[in-house]
Amino acid sequence: MFGIYRLERKLDRLERKLDSIIEHLGIPDPSLEFDYREVDELLARGKKIHAIKAYRALDPTADLVRAKEAVEARASRGH
Repeated sequence: MFGIYRLERKLDRLERKLDSIIEHLGIPDPSLEFDYREVDELLARGKKIHAIKAYRALDPTADLVRAKEAVEARASRGH
């Protein structure tokens, strides 16, 4: 019983450390799922610039170049 408690405490500490590292490095949280429906709808209407802006609103860590590339990749896959 005490062994499980110790493992849970260690796991909690590891998770906090990983969260700190992710935050420090500016890496987006991989557990977040983005809802790209608005981006896809804008692309379908031919509003690429608005789609890029919407993408950047979803992922504030994405710079303009990365957002443009991601939106273009979604467009080429037909999303």
